[in-house]
Amino acid sequence: MGNPHQDSAQVQNQIKDGVFFNTVVQGNNVTLRLPREITPALTGMPAPSSTFTGRDAVLDLLVEELRPGRRADTGPLAHVVAGLPGVGKTELVLQVAHRASREGWFPGGILFIDLHGYDGDRHISPDRALSSLIQALGIPDHDVPDDLQGRARLYSSVLSAYADRGRRILVIVDNARDDSQAGPFLLTDSRVPVLVTSRHTLTGLKNARTHDLGVLDPASAVELLRRDLRQARDPDDSRVDDAPESAARIAHLCGHLPLALRIVAALLADLPARPLASMVDALGDARSRLQRLSRGDLAVRTAFELSYHHLSDAQARLFRLLPINAGPDISTDSAGRLADLPSDEADILLGALARAHLVEPHAKNYGRWRLHDLLRLYADEECALREDAHERRSATSRLLDHYLTTAAAADTHVDVDTEATARSPRFRDRDAALCWLDEERHSLLATAQAGPTLERPDALFGLHNALVHYLSWRRHWSDYEQLSQAALDAARSSEFPHLRVLELTFLNNLGLAQLELRRFDDAVRSYQSCLAQARLAEDTDSTAMALSNLGRAYEELHEPEKAVEVLQEALTLPPPDGNIRARGMTFTNLGRALHKLRRLDEAAEAFTEDIAICRAVADLSGEAIARNNLGLAMRDMGLLDAAVDHHRGALETARTAKDNHTAALAQANLAVEMAASGRTSGVIDMLEASLAALEELGDSYMATQCRMHLGHLKYMEGRSEEAISFISEAAEASHAIGDRRTEGRAFRDLGTYLLQEGRLVEAIEATRRAIPLYHSFGDMGGKGDSLLILGISLDATKRTDEAIQIFQAAVAAFKEFGDSEKLNLAMGCLKELEDLSES
Repeated sequence: MGNPHQDSAQVQNQIKDGVFFNTVVQGNNVTLRLPREITPALTGMPAPSSTFTGRDAVLDLLVEELRPGRRADTGPLAHVVAGLPGVGKTELVLQVAHRASREGWFPGGILFIDLHGYDGDRHISPDRALSSLIQALGIPDHDVPDDLQGRARLYSSVLSAYADRGRRILVIVDNARDDSQAGPFLLTDSRVPVLVTSRHTLTGLKNARTHDLGVLDPASAVELLRRDLRQARDPDDSRVDDAPESAARIAHLCGHLPLALRIVAALLADLPARPLASMVDALGDARSRLQRLSRGDLAVRTAFELSYHHLSDAQARLFRLLPINAGPDISTDSAGRLADLPSDEADILLGALARAHLVEPHAKNYGRWRLHDLLRLYADEECALREDAHERRSATSRLLDHYLTTAAAADTHVDVDTEATARSPRFRDRDAALCWLDEERHSLLATAQAGPTLERPDALFGLHNALVHYLSWRRHWSDYEQLSQAALDAARSSEFPHLRVLELTFLNNLGLAQLELRRFDDAVRSYQSCLAQARLAEDTDSTAMALSNLGRAYEELHEPEKAVEVLQEALTLPPPDGNIRARGMTFTNLGRALHKLRRLDEAAEAFTEDIAICRAVADLSGEAIARNNLGLAMRDMGLLDAAVDHHRGALETARTAKDNHTAALAQANLAVEMAASGRTSGVIDMLEASLAALEELGDSYMATQCRMHLGHLKYMEGRSEEAISFISEAAEASHAIGDRRTEGRAFRDLGTYLLQEGRLVEAIEATRRAIPLYHSFGDMGGKGDSLLILGISLDATKRTDEAIQIFQAAVAAFKEFGDSEKLNLAMGCLKELEDLSES
C-alpha cells in the first residue's frame, strides 16, 4: 500500500476485472486482479463420500436452495446444518456442494474452511479464517487488513465482485461453535450463499435457516454399513446381505449414528473373515461399547468429548446425571428433581444441552428430552468418573421418590368413582393426572423394573400398586404383564424374603394381564398357582379371588362347565377383604359361563346380581359391563327390545364413567341389536365408531368382531364388495392374533358371500381354510356349515366327485353336532348328486 499521509486527491485505485473494494483497500496506485479460478488446493474442500445414503430429502432441499436466482429477495442467505457429533453434518454439505457444482451453478468455485470450533488446539478465530479465505480468493497477503471488520468487508466485497463477473462462489464454513464464530462469514449478497455446520443450533445468525440433522433411519444405517464395507475392502463383500439381522442389530447398537457405523465398517474391513455376529457380540456389552467404537483417529468418544468440554459446570453436571433415569426420555420437572434444581433452572440447562445437540427435545411433546443411546453411555461413564457414589445414590433417590409420590397422587384420580376427598391435590383433575401418566408411562415402567438393581425394591412395588389401575384403564396389558412379572420375580427372590407375602397379589395380576392378552392357558396356570398357594396358606380372601379369576379363564377357554364349578365355589366364600365389589365380578364371570352353556335365565340372574352390587358401591364402569352382558343374554332369549334397552343403558353409564372401552362394546352391541330388530338407521356409523375406538384402545379381538358385524350389515344393504373386504380383513386380523375361532367363522362367512356372488373359485379357497380351523377346536357345527358351502361351490363348478365326498363329510359333522335340520339339508344335497352320478 501507499503512504497513508498523502493527499487523497493523489490516491488512485486501479481495479482490474471490475473489482471495487470501496474504502477497505486504501492507498496509492493499488492494482488488484481476480484469479482465473479458485483451485481445490486453495479451497481445502474434502472430497464427498461415494457411500453417502439416507439424506435424500434434506439433500434435495439444500441443493434447490442454492439454485441461482432462487428466492433471492425473501429466502435465507445462509443455511446452518446442526446436529450431534458424528451425525454427518459435514458430509451432507459436501454432497450438496458437489451436486450444485456439477450443475455449473458456481463457476467461481467453492470456498471451504474448517473452523475446528470444538477443538481447543486447532480452533481457528474468525479473523484468521477470513485472512485464509481472502488469500484463497487471490488477494495478496499485504492487501489484507489487520482488523476483523476490515477483513470481513474485504471478503464480502471480493465475493460480490466475483458474482458481478458471473463467477458465483459457494462458501462452506465447517464446525462453527457459536454465532460469533460463524457470523463474519455470512453475506448480504443473495448471490453468494453460505453453508455452515455446527454442533449447536445457531439461532442468532441473521438471514440464516437452521436444519437439524438426525440420525439415519434403520434401513439407511444398514445401507451405509454395506456401502462402506464394500468400498473399504471388496465390492463383493456380502457379509451384510448374508446376515441382515446382525447388520440391523449393529446399526441399532451404533444408534444409527454415521460416525459409529463408519468405524464399525472399517473394523470389519480390517478382518475380512470376521462375521457380523462377532461384532454384535463385541458391541453388545454397553460398558465397553464406546471403547469398541474407535479405530485410528476415528472415535465416537473423542467426538463427544469435544462437545462435552465446552459445557458449563452446571450443564455438564445435569448431562452426567441424566442416564440415572431408566426411561427413554425425561421431563423438565423430573430432570430438576434428579439434579436437585428448580424446574425453571433445569429448563434453561436442558435448552442449552439441546442447542449443543447433547440432548434431543421431544418432537411433539414440549418439555420432554432424550439422550441418544451412545451419548447416554458417554454421560453415564462421565457420571461414574466425576460424581461420587453418595451423589449418584442421592440423585437416584430424588428421582425415584418423585416418581413414586407423583404416580400415587395420579392414581387417586384414575377411578372416576373415587370420592373427591380421597383425590390428591397434586393434580387439578382426572384429565391432568391421566396426561401425566401417559407422558411418564415408559419412564415409570423402566424405573419400576430397575428398582431391585438399584436396591430400591420399594420403587418396583410402589409403582406397581400405583400403575395397575391406570394400565388396566388404558388397556396397556403388555405393560401390565411386564410390571406384574417383574414384581413377582422380585417377591420370589431370596434377596427380599420379607416381600414373599405379596406373591399372591402379583400372581393374580399377572393372570389378569394374560387373560386380557388372550393367552388363556397362561392365565389358567397363573391362577391355579395362585389358588394352590392361597389354599396352602388358608387365605380365604385370596382363594375367593383366585377362584373367580380362574373361572373367567376357563370360560374364555370355552370350558364353561369348569368355569361354573369354580365360580360357584367362589360364591360360597366371603368376598375378599369384605369387598362386595369383588363378589359382583364373580357374579358377572358366572353369568358369562352360564350364558355359554345356554342357561340364559340363570345368566341373567347373575348379571342382575352384579348390577345391584355395582349400584350399591357406585361402580359405574362395573355396572356398564354387567348391563352390556345382560343385554347379550336378553338377545339370545329373543327379548330384543330388552336387549336394546340394556345396551343403551350400558353405553350411557360407560360414558359417564369415561370408560371408553366398555362404551365402544356397548355401542357395537346396541347397533347389532337395533339392526336385528329392523332399526337399521345409523347402525353402520355406530359400528364404525366402535371399531375406531377399539382399534385406538388396542383391543384387536373386539375390533375384529366389529369388522365381522360391519361385513354382515353391509352385505344386507347390498354393499357386497365392502362386506367381503371387511370379512377378509377380519380373517387376516384374527389370524394375526391367533384367534382361530373368529378366523374360522370369518372364512366360513366369506365363503358364503363369495358363493352368493358367483365367485366360486374364491369361495372354495375360503371354505377350505375354514374347515381345519373348526376341526382344530372341535366345533362340528361350524365345520359342517363350511363343508356344506364347499360342497355347493364344488358342485357349481361341475366337480361332482369332490362335491360328493364333501357332502358325505358334512353329513358326518352334522350327525356328531346333532343339528337335524342341517343334517337333512346335507343329506338332500348328497342324494341329489349321487342320483345324478348314477344316471
